[in-house]
Amino acid sequence: MNAPVHIDATNAAYTMPLAQLDVSDPKLYQDDSWHPYFERLRREAPVNYVPASPYGPYWAVSKYKDIMHCEVHHDVFSSEIGGIQIEDQPKDMQRPSFIRMDPPRHDDQRKVASPIVAPGNLAHMEGVIRERTCMVLDALPRNETFDWVDEVSIKLTTMMLATLFDFPFEERAKLTYWSDVAICNVNVPESPVHSERERFDELKKMAEYIGALFNERRGQPPKFDLLSMLAHGAATRDMPLKEFMGNLALLIVGGNDTTRNSMTGGLLALNQFPDEYSKLQANPALVDSAVSEIIRWQTPVIHMRRTASRDIELGGKQIAAGDKVVMWYISGNRDPEAIENPDSFIIDRARPRQHLSFGFGIHRCVGNRLAELQLKILWQEILVRFPKIEVVGDAQRVYSNFIRGIRSMPVRIPG
Repeated sequence: MNAPVHIDATNAAYTMPLAQLDVSDPKLYQDDSWHPYFERLRREAPVNYVPASPYGPYWAVSKYKDIMHCEVHHDVFSSEIGGIQIEDQPKDMQRPSFIRMDPPRHDDQRKVASPIVAPGNLAHMEGVIRERTCMVLDALPRNETFDWVDEVSIKLTTMMLATLFDFPFEERAKLTYWSDVAICNVNVPESPVHSERERFDELKKMAEYIGALFNERRGQPPKFDLLSMLAHGAATRDMPLKEFMGNLALLIVGGNDTTRNSMTGGLLALNQFPDEYSKLQANPALVDSAVSEIIRWQTPVIHMRRTASRDIELGGKQIAAGDKVVMWYISGNRDPEAIENPDSFIIDRARPRQHLSFGFGIHRCVGNRLAELQLKILWQEILVRFPKIEVVGDAQRVYSNFIRGIRSMPVRIPG
């Protein structure tokens, strides 16, 4: 299992000057050593200015209430001015999408995609999600080690993406590849691309491939899939190429990474907290609240960035127009002032959905209920099949300060 945070991380977090306490380092999340850095920030500098980082100067917002303040005041904390990540996209390769827009454009484009994850359609999709989940779980080996990420998390989310887009099922691996391209850190060897130009070129190929399907759908009667909705939506049917690229990447990543990494992170958490695993086995009715706790605990999106549209005070600090403001969801989800006993994984919390993993306000994740449904079905079907799924080695985490991804995790199902 993953080792506890080393004492040197705690020493570093508490001895360096606050101005040098830069939580944007992807290594903190790959090593899972971020905890003491945010613990100190929440106590001593909940809104902390970092004058020099690899991504330029920024304000680190680490407490739940301050993150919520930024989320609900989208008129001041803009997604459109500078985008949603601490790392700026190169100006000639910027890819606008509705999550990178402010109202009214944001609202017009979001409304186009929202119906696919409305309650009625989720009920319609439940049967196919359950059927595929059963198929994947029934094929798993017994008494031998295998990679949960490859054999379960990726397979299930890729099939769901193909369904949402009505994408050629035999070509569905392309969707996972494009998702990985869109969010990877280009500076590490295991990434599928190794420069921003290469990323842009691959996403352009994605737009050209999916653009052919998009044009087909535009010439057909409207159907209930994302491409058809975009092709017939007044706010989205005539998107420029870069905007088309941005929205496709957003919908693919949104449909993939949150769910994929929570499917893996949940199993890891239940192994790290075996009493909670036993509690869930004894009472499968706790699956709904367990799913929300998994999503809080995993926090698949580590941060979201905003840019101040005018001078503003936040947490007693004066933020200037144009300043980069970074909301660290991973810290807000461990804030003891908002969540009781936040460093424990507890599947029957009184308010399990009180977390920041889906964001809040106008940018709240459009597919949050679909992600919850997929995880709920997965755990319902696991509980009726397997007495235990054992994590038998370290989870290999992704080098990223944006997506809290797990690249591989060895598991074993006792026979």
